[in-house]
Amino acid sequence: MRVLIIVPAYNEEKNISRVVEEIKKNYPQYDYLVINDMSQDNTKKICVESGYNFLDHQINLGIGGTVQNGYQYAVENDYDIAIQVDGDGQHDVQYIQEMIPKIESGEADIVIGSRFMEKEGFQSSNIRRLGIKILSVIIWFCTWKKVKDVTSGFRAVNKRFIHIYARDYPQDYPEPEAIVAAIMHGGKITEIPVIMRERISGESSINLWKSVYYMIKVSIALLICRLGFGIRRS
Repeated sequence: MRVLIIVPAYNEEKNISRVVEEIKKNYPQYDYLVINDMSQDNTKKICVESGYNFLDHQINLGIGGTVQNGYQYAVENDYDIAIQVDGDGQHDVQYIQEMIPKIESGEADIVIGSRFMEKEGFQSSNIRRLGIKILSVIIWFCTWKKVKDVTSGFRAVNKRFIHIYARDYPQDYPEPEAIVAAIMHGGKITEIPVIMRERISGESSINLWKSVYYMIKVSIALLICRLGFGIRRS
């Protein structure tokens, strides 16, 4: 199967080289694509000078549009599996070797790397963990499916969902909504335990006030999915 590793990046000049070099070292047999979402730092310069495979946005699309662009590229180039790896270095790419067999065997359509299954490594802040638990409950209410790490951006999807996400992918803060969309399309989702790292350099795009906005927006969006589509227990 042809595999594409999608690396969305915004202002990751201090992290992007480490991420790409880890991918190249561990998975020379797979393709990767850095998608630079109009970074204001030297992310693009580093990609150019290092000869990395990358796309460069002329306008900032945000994380949803950036990831969707990666799926569109995967469709255009006929990939069988796409894997999202954040450009901040928090995702340990060695776990990719555990994700791919679950897709290849048909056990799952989507595999999520979850930091909460074995609760090792970086667990995020207390307030964010609380928010994640609330979103997990809302998703369970909407779909009757339990997903622990609903905000994890470390994911692998099969060819069917590459095409689905290329056509329609949630914007702004997309991870929880993408889970609901997958379940609505009859997707099989599984989680594997991973150990995530704490961000070494740079700052997260989500501060306290954005976290509050995130919770309100995503909660409303998920509840609208429940009311609009009437998902029932399978």
